[in-house]
Amino acid sequence: MELAFIIEKFALVILIFVVTLVIAMYSTLAERKVAGFMQDRYGPDRAGPFGMLQPLCDGGKFFFKEEIIPAGAHKALFILGPTIAIITACISSAVIPWGRDLTIAGRVVPLQVADINVGILYVFGVVALGVYGIMLGGWASNNKFSLMGAVRAASQSISYEIAMGLSIIAMLMVTQTLSLREIVEQQAGFNWNIWVQPLGFLIFCTCAFAECNRVPFDLPECETELIGGYHTEYSSMKLGLYMFSEYINMFVSSAVMVTLYFGGYNFPFIDSLGLSPNLLAILGMVIFFLKIFAFIFFFMWIRWTLPRFRYDQLMNLGWKMLIPLSIANIVLTGVITIVKDTFF
Repeated sequence: MELAFIIEKFALVILIFVVTLVIAMYSTLAERKVAGFMQDRYGPDRAGPFGMLQPLCDGGKFFFKEEIIPAGAHKALFILGPTIAIITACISSAVIPWGRDLTIAGRVVPLQVADINVGILYVFGVVALGVYGIMLGGWASNNKFSLMGAVRAASQSISYEIAMGLSIIAMLMVTQTLSLREIVEQQAGFNWNIWVQPLGFLIFCTCAFAECNRVPFDLPECETELIGGYHTEYSSMKLGLYMFSEYINMFVSSAVMVTLYFGGYNFPFIDSLGLSPNLLAILGMVIFFLKIFAFIFFFMWIRWTLPRFRYDQLMNLGWKMLIPLSIANIVLTGVITIVKDTFF
């Protein structure tokens, strides 16, 4: 049984890893297609039908480009930076419940790598480690523009992680659990947390944009001010790892938002369809990914719609607006909870 359990978890890890990389690859194509749609042009359409092979061409280009490490760079840390970024991006999805349990050959297979009772804390811990990859890359490059981008990334991460954590506290007051599986199960049908925590979701979503360094919060890699930001000196697959980690973080952030606020793999009338448990699990997983793709499109839509903030505006929004709003949301949630428990 132990060997079967290890094989099952290993297969699930490999499957999630492959799916995550494929989605990250084709998110780069979707980004350019959405940009083309927004700007009334086609986007990539030469490599394969409708440009579907463009991500493979880009991956090949990264693998075969010349590898350059600046003479004044700290070689070990220069290599370690993108390594930390991609590893933390990939392992953050370990606690996300992708669907209901499947029954295969009489064995129950949960569609979740690790169902731990502190799943949200795990996600926050891994996300907090990701900034070290950016900091090390910017500092080890021995480039003042790279270092400035790394400093921006660190200060931005600190300010927005506080607001994000406070927004989660209000939701935990409602759900009474840190387990992502339990949070999803509480949202059965249409009983989604977005209805009871709309302000918390808006704060969390805004902070997710900042954590992923997406426009309008892409100040750590602002090309008009910093050439390319923390990864200015990177080339070949090291630059590719930084880019992949950004798209993987966007995918994982979308999955976390769907899990916390939009019911995860639940959808209205799921239990009234009369389908077998396995079909319901597969259908729920499909619905989950459709919700994730909707959020990924939202990330891209915002990128090609809004201009980036100035750095002082970015910090003011984090410290002077989002953190006070998060605290107010906690107080409001507490008052509503007390009133509800007392009178209802």
